[in-house]
Amino acid sequence: MLKLFKSKGKTARVRILLVDDEPDLVETIQCRLEANSFDVITASDGQEGLEKAAKENPDIILLDTNMPVMNGREMLEQLRKHPDTKDIPVIMCTALCEAQDIAAASVYGIADYVTKPFDCTELVEKITNALNK
Repeated sequence: MLKLFKSKGKTARVRILLVDDEPDLVETIQCRLEANSFDVITASDGQEGLEKAAKENPDIILLDTNMPVMNGREMLEQLRKHPDTKDIPVIMCTALCEAQDIAAASVYGIADYVTKPFDCTELVEKITNALNK
């Protein structure tokens, strides 16, 4: 399944920034997304994710909540404050599934919320839906 978008008159692959501190999970998700023709950039904490978001200009961000250095909610808050990153769609991918966790992330205008463990087919659908909005 090829995921493409139009950018400056040419066709390019969708770039996803995956921010999570679990190396095995990152490797699994990255392989599955790349098999679906996405380009994947990774970061292992919120600070690195924030830096890569500003530098790499991804089309969408998959963001964990519990991470060292800067957690996902702090990264999301910083993303929304910066003019270059404020409109990047974010899908939270986290083990936190309580209503207050979802509400706390929703304040920052997330595109979707996926709880771990999740099905990669469902994740690809949510990415596609978020990009089509």
